Amino acid sequence: MTSPTIQKDIVSACKIEIVKAILKKLNGDYFSLLVDESFDVSRKEQMAIVLRYIDRMGFVMERLIDIVHVQDTSALSLKRAIVNLLAQHSLSLSSVRGKCYYGASNMQGEINGLKILIKQESRLAHSIHCFAHQLQLTFVGVSKKCIEVGKLVVLVPNILNVLGSSFKCMDELRDSQKDKIQETLDMGEITIGRGLN
Repeated sequence: MTSPTIQKDIVSACKIEIVKAILKKLNGDYFSLLVDESFDVSRKEQMAIVLRYIDRMGFVMERLIDIVHVQDTSALSLKRAIVNLLAQHSLSLSSVRGKCYYGASNMQGEINGLKILIKQESRLAHSIHCFAHQLQLTFVGVSKKCIEVGKLVVLVPNILNVLGSSFKCMDELRDSQKDKIQETLDMGEITIGRGLN
């Protein structure tokens, strides 16, 4: 298990099974495509590809299906990488009904960016925002108007970093929360039952 080759094989097998499970939950043939480009710690350009779809239960889901290494970040090569990835999973650009891109101008460009290249192939694909980005934009907008929200946006990640770095801290927080919930239940401030909380 300490062999890097074996570890990579296990990770690859897990990835394949997870993507299969995601695609099995796709309800129908249509989905939205969310694409972002970034680079990893070794400074290699990568493209994260996320599908947004309605699952069989009727819920909107956003699932990362792959992070693709791209050597050339031109819009044409990004499109080629997306088409190849979709083809590997028996999907096509003609099934795309929504699209969202972040990153450089080669993603968003109105003349020859990835946005236009995909629009040419899938006329029914409308521009959308992913949920996380919508939440981020909302927080930024509200924090500019309300100083307390701005402080909260800074404070929450700091708390999560401190708590997340220690299992003992997380256990103490859970115990404290459990005690507070029991106390409010005993005082009758909250009630329990299906769908109430």
